[in-house]
Amino acid sequence: MKLVVWLVLLFAAAVVAALTLGANDGLASFYWAGWRIDLSLNLFLLLLIAGCFALVTAIQAIESLTTLPKRARQWRLAQRERMAQVALREALTEYFGARYSRAQKAAQRALNIHAAAEGLQQDPAFESLAYLLAASSAHRLQDRRVRDEAWQRALVSSGRGVTDDVARLLAAEWAVDDRDANRALTLLTELSPGAARRTQALRLRLQAARLAGRPLDALHTARLLAKHQAFSKVAAQGLLRSLAFEALEAARDVDQLRAAWASLEAVDRRDAFVAARAAQCAAELGAFDDSRGWLKPFFDDLISLPRDARETLSLALIPALVGVGPDWVQRLEAAAQRLPRDGHLACALGQALFERQLWGKSRQTLESVVDDAELPAAARRRAWLALAAIAEQEGDDTRRARCVDAAARLR
Repeated sequence: MKLVVWLVLLFAAAVVAALTLGANDGLASFYWAGWRIDLSLNLFLLLLIAGCFALVTAIQAIESLTTLPKRARQWRLAQRERMAQVALREALTEYFGARYSRAQKAAQRALNIHAAAEGLQQDPAFESLAYLLAASSAHRLQDRRVRDEAWQRALVSSGRGVTDDVARLLAAEWAVDDRDANRALTLLTELSPGAARRTQALRLRLQAARLAGRPLDALHTARLLAKHQAFSKVAAQGLLRSLAFEALEAARDVDQLRAAWASLEAVDRRDAFVAARAAQCAAELGAFDDSRGWLKPFFDDLISLPRDARETLSLALIPALVGVGPDWVQRLEAAAQRLPRDGHLACALGQALFERQLWGKSRQTLESVVDDAELPAAARRRAWLALAAIAEQEGDDTRRARCVDAAARLR
């Protein structure tokens, strides 16, 4: 097909030339020192075109000769750049292949090639990447001295460029691996605002905050990650709960516990499991009123909660019943009437009746749950001990000894 097109074009050019130059009526005359030269116009035009072509060719040939050293230098620089790029790609390949010693050597070779070529020294991104590769390989090899030196050089080469945040993110990850939480947090605070909001930066901040023993900061960061959908819904819920537990359990007195509870977000305070853990911590510190106050909103609408939440809340209420008032007895009795088969709720009701010294009703309720295998051993042991105390009040030493022995057998 191409041959046909070229033939058509050749025939068209021949036709145009025949029509244009066929008459040959023109004449070109040149005079020089008494001499006269006459040429046909067609020949003159052909010679003019050929002369222009020869002149352009000569100029290009001269330019090629005069620029030959420059082009040779550019070719050598291009060759060195290709060699440096090949070495850098080799370092990446070896690094991802877990051959860290080879990766470190390849990165150093790329730096040496880059430094040997004067025209390539104005590429800070290349140097930074090579230094970071060498530093990452040294970190994997547990060579912290070489790692820190290479990282410092990468930071100097970047000059607050694009790779500056990359270097600080990598250093923060290394600090987390080294269990140096303070350094990791310091590096993360030096990131640019955009880089600090990245998922990887938030993950590192979460790990560093947990290492540093800052559960509230970790909880805030984990909530940001959950909003960015960095975790699945179930994993996010479990993580947020565990961090809230850590924040509550870190309190050493009632005031710290109240401050930790107040610092939690409303969504955390509405979580039945978090409230149950807070109530348990308050009961351990002797703040029984606070413990019951945090649980009260859940027991006002207990039937709407899932079974596992009801059981956790009931178990958390048992140690908080010291000094309980009659309002709680009425609240628990109303809930027990609506949930007659809930052994955990019945155990809490029996303990509340025991605290109010309603021996008969307490004994009847507790005896119905002490053999419930679904109850934890601690709750059943507490129930047996309450029955022993009731038997002592009633003067029945035999039944008291039997209850104490049953409590002692529970593990």
